[in-house]
Amino acid sequence: MVVVMSESATEENIQKVISKLTEMNFDVHRSTGVNQTVLGAVGDKRGLDPRMLEVLSDVYKVIQITEPYKLASRTFHPEDTVVQVKDVRVGGDQLVMMAGPCSVEGRDEIKETARIVRQAGAKVLRGGAFKPRTSPYSFQGMGEEGLKYLNEAVAENDMVSVSEVMESSQIPLMIEYVDILQVGARNMQNFSLLRDLGKIRKPVLLKRGMSATIEELLMAAEYIMAGGNFDVILCERGIRTFENYTRNTLDISAIPVVKKLSHLPIIADPSHATGKRDKVAPMARASIAAGADGLLVEVHKNPEQALSDGAQSLYPEQFEKLMQELEIIARAVGRAW
Repeated sequence: MVVVMSESATEENIQKVISKLTEMNFDVHRSTGVNQTVLGAVGDKRGLDPRMLEVLSDVYKVIQITEPYKLASRTFHPEDTVVQVKDVRVGGDQLVMMAGPCSVEGRDEIKETARIVRQAGAKVLRGGAFKPRTSPYSFQGMGEEGLKYLNEAVAENDMVSVSEVMESSQIPLMIEYVDILQVGARNMQNFSLLRDLGKIRKPVLLKRGMSATIEELLMAAEYIMAGGNFDVILCERGIRTFENYTRNTLDISAIPVVKKLSHLPIIADPSHATGKRDKVAPMARASIAAGADGLLVEVHKNPEQALSDGAQSLYPEQFEKLMQELEIIARAVGRAW
């Protein structure tokens, strides 16, 4: 349920409405727009008569949210959310590029890649220290050592870092080194992990599960937001279909759908979606044209020697060319790059 206050509402009357909602056992989340204050009330609304709230001073209207996701709904928060990470903004008019290797493989490797992608225009450095792999015999990441190398590379190149957290026990360590905590596709419905991420005050990048619907993605975001962490960035990374030519099928149509349903920013990951280097750039261009707020792209100095996902990693020169192409598309769709 959403309570929209009038434009001239006083702080005293807003607090009275919040107190009333609290007395009725609702969790209240306040959102201040350009002209009005909106109060999102989450809880059991059975037996509630909206008129009990409508008669309160300075209440403009009461709206029942029909979607199962409340806090992630655009009804609750009509304006786009912008997630601020240091001097990087995800959402709004600004597009953001997140780039780097699939895994942190060493100090020199991640520092050189950071220098390359930063010079091309990327503001966020990606790199996994803990890797969920299908095979138990595949490279599983460098752990804390990898996080340290990632942190050093970010500091030297004036960037922001993003890396995947796999379980709740890793959160304290990740917070120490990483700016944005990524939830991978396999963990999108790890509700215990999502609840714990709702308790922290660092942005979370939430990837869509390989078999998840759009509503399930938004419900996963709701778990994080219900805990009080509203800095959630959604990521469309492809879903599993009957097609096997590409690693997954990038659901570009999900981008405008999510933008209509939710206020949260959404980026696309064409690398994991396609799994093939020559398909990454076309899907990246299409994602920006469809309204994505940014991209998450894998770049490696020598993909043939990569310890994970080399086949979908761009060469530095390919990434630089892609950035030039995306700048043209960004201007065409009215976005800043």
